[in-house]
Amino acid sequence: MSTNTDKQERSWREAFGPDEVIQRVRPKHTCEYLNNPHKGTTTFQRFNGDPLYPDLRWDDAHGPTKFPPPVAADLSNGKHPPTRVSYCRWSWAELEPRKGDLQFQIIDKAIETAAARGQTLQFRTQPFVGGISCPAWFWDTGARHDPGTEKTAKIPDHNDPLYISHWSDHIRALGERYDGNPNVESFDIAYGGGCGETGGNATCITSRRLAQVYLDSFPSTQLLSMLGTEGCRYTARHVSPPVGWRADCFGDVHTGGRGVVPDDLCWNHMLDLYPREVSECGVSDSWKIAPITFETCWTVPHWLNEGWDLDWILEQGLKYHPTIFMPKSVFIPDAWMDKVMAFSQRLGYWYHLHQMILPLEAKPGSKVEVAVAIDNKGVAPIYRPYHFALRFSQGRTHRVVKLTQDIRKWMPDLNFFTEFFPFPAGLQRGEAKVSCAIVNASDRPVVRLAIKAIDAEGWHPLTSINVLD
Repeated sequence: MSTNTDKQERSWREAFGPDEVIQRVRPKHTCEYLNNPHKGTTTFQRFNGDPLYPDLRWDDAHGPTKFPPPVAADLSNGKHPPTRVSYCRWSWAELEPRKGDLQFQIIDKAIETAAARGQTLQFRTQPFVGGISCPAWFWDTGARHDPGTEKTAKIPDHNDPLYISHWSDHIRALGERYDGNPNVESFDIAYGGGCGETGGNATCITSRRLAQVYLDSFPSTQLLSMLGTEGCRYTARHVSPPVGWRADCFGDVHTGGRGVVPDDLCWNHMLDLYPREVSECGVSDSWKIAPITFETCWTVPHWLNEGWDLDWILEQGLKYHPTIFMPKSVFIPDAWMDKVMAFSQRLGYWYHLHQMILPLEAKPGSKVEVAVAIDNKGVAPIYRPYHFALRFSQGRTHRVVKLTQDIRKWMPDLNFFTEFFPFPAGLQRGEAKVSCAIVNASDRPVVRLAIKAIDAEGWHPLTSINVLD
């Protein structure tokens, strides 16, 4: 007498011959934009749902200190790619108006707001920026000015023991509070110079000493050094923790010779600085273990107004294997939106599951082999220790198996691995549905693969497997 279970087993297995023991799974891909975490385009001094800057200007100096509700209820960003990362930066004077009195509530609220709007937070504190100098209390200590500048500019001498001491205290306090926070995407190593970007007048010894303070203070949170600085050269030699890098003025291909050299033969960032500094700082292969961020030179609409070649800029950018693009929360021109979206999709990781081989049946507790071919169509790996997982489901019963494969080693192009795992207990005889996802430590899907089928929880349905007694 046949049972309902027998009929269910035959219904999905009838396409396979009676002697077959394995199945090949080839899910249908999707070409839609995948707004995945830890990669893509960022907002700047803003969060998802906030209005963009009203024109081509932006504010480097003043990070958010007030956090009103989003203007867009759906958290969309208008003429700007969707994002999963926010980038903010504040001046030292704003965050520490009195020695030791850090305004943690500002950064706390920024992290909280970003998380509420589906983002992680990249952030930086700046020794001085624009018209905002170091805190008044710092100058009251008798700290020295940079001898190469006018005193009225109030630019510190980064080699002054007072500067080294007080800035180090500032970074240590931030590390004590924020290191290891899962909602912090990264923290900039910004020890000197305007906006903390150039290193200022810091000597090699000072630069290394200050960079080490960051390394000691943030052993768990991703750090990003500034391309072209001595701090970048120093941290490039440290693989534990691995340090990424960021570069400003991405897209700069200005051509005006200003009567000094022929037009089209002048210095610019894309042709002169990036290739040279990436080589000389020793960061050519850093992308394999830590992320790269690009910040635009001016803004994307400025590029359009200047007549610069967007296709060339984006193509060259991808050669450095970046993960994050920060265009300053200024609108993307309509004519270029599709190209910027395609660029954003390729930043970081972008996983296409080509094929998975599984058995047609398995017994709980038995060793099961899975073989996976997955194509990373992005330009970099993922850097978070997530897991590729299989879920076996019967009605409301679910069993999740996290594979031991280190997905941080899935480099661009084809990746293949096989693994044996114990088939989970607690499943009854008969059909079990199989799905996959990239999950966090709580077995919650956090990254979408480029698979068309996806359920409400973020799992990708793949096939079935017969559970034996």
